[in-house]
Amino acid sequence: MPEQKRDYYEVLGVAKTASEDELKKAYRKLAKKYHPDLNPGDKEAEAKFKEVNEAYEVLSDKEKRAKYDQFGHAGVDPNFGAGGFGGGGFGGFDMGDIDLGDIFGSFFGGGFGGGSSRRNNGPMKGETLRASVTISFEEAAFGCEKEITLNRTETCDSCKGSGCAPGTTAEVCPDCHGSGTIRIQRGGGAFTFATTTTCPKCGGKGKIIHQPCKDCGGTGNVRKQRKITVSIPAGIDNGQAVSLRGQGGAGRNDGPAGDLLISVTVRPHEFFKRDGTSVFLEHPVTFLQATLGAELEIPTIDGKVKWTLPAGTQPGTTFRLRGKGIPSVNGRGRGDQYVTVKVQVPTSLTHEQKEALRAYGEAMGEIPASPADSVKSFFDKRKKKK
Repeated sequence: MPEQKRDYYEVLGVAKTASEDELKKAYRKLAKKYHPDLNPGDKEAEAKFKEVNEAYEVLSDKEKRAKYDQFGHAGVDPNFGAGGFGGGGFGGFDMGDIDLGDIFGSFFGGGFGGGSSRRNNGPMKGETLRASVTISFEEAAFGCEKEITLNRTETCDSCKGSGCAPGTTAEVCPDCHGSGTIRIQRGGGAFTFATTTTCPKCGGKGKIIHQPCKDCGGTGNVRKQRKITVSIPAGIDNGQAVSLRGQGGAGRNDGPAGDLLISVTVRPHEFFKRDGTSVFLEHPVTFLQATLGAELEIPTIDGKVKWTLPAGTQPGTTFRLRGKGIPSVNGRGRGDQYVTVKVQVPTSLTHEQKEALRAYGEAMGEIPASPADSVKSFFDKRKKKK
């Protein structure tokens, strides 16, 4: 079955009376929309991108467009509608329109018949740049703005990206007619075949610049140092990154600019620890506070809050402060803060303080008369539990 192609005007979404500017505008819009760099792994977008390029390649060429308007696809594509084994050549098979360079190139690295057929004049996305910032624990929790300095390629202001000196224009390559590729026939008779290769005259650019721009040397891009203010979102964690679309290197041939990826390093806090949106804190209390209870002031990332410590709180007890954790990076609420009680044991006591503690221990039955009594008391308690 012959391939059923869509009408090229329909592909670009323009009328058959469309001007060159209208064609170019429609092509740029669709090429950016379906470009493989912007749609990684999307086979449908890749197919549409090829279809758009094919349509524009024909309609942007006056001679090809005239043939297409008169004969349709058959006027510009000899393969269209061919019945397979219909015409002469070797064994009834016409090899004149088969691009063996592409076929053998897929197996042998493009070295058959004069090199690669890749076009260099299509839209190309700019370079993806990378940078890094270091922020504090609190800045990560609540967000902040940081200024970074980077070097990137930008569209030349003098030539607006054309590469031509002001007041001049590039010449459409006479050999490839702006396509960036040429078709070469080799062999003869039944063994005639064609290969598509990069145009040697323009280097695949499809145009020839006779008077290059002095500022960019004809490349259309210049390298500049820029300072960019980056908004770090609240809730970002150590090792995560912020992506700024279009802040990377300038694109080529009306391609989109690349992206800027900023990796974030969060400095550890002196007291707080973090796990996701949860914050953890060890809070010291005295033996007396743990025994009798107390009103405490607990540090949080929002400031100090009051908390009533219940009497008889055991060492290692953890309680929760709801909503005092890290904000979610997607804006959906906040985590909690978990406070673990750490009872401080006195290390330097006066004689009177020691005597007071001994009196307390005797009153509680905790201080035996001798070490032997201590061992006996321990096993007696275990027997009672059993």
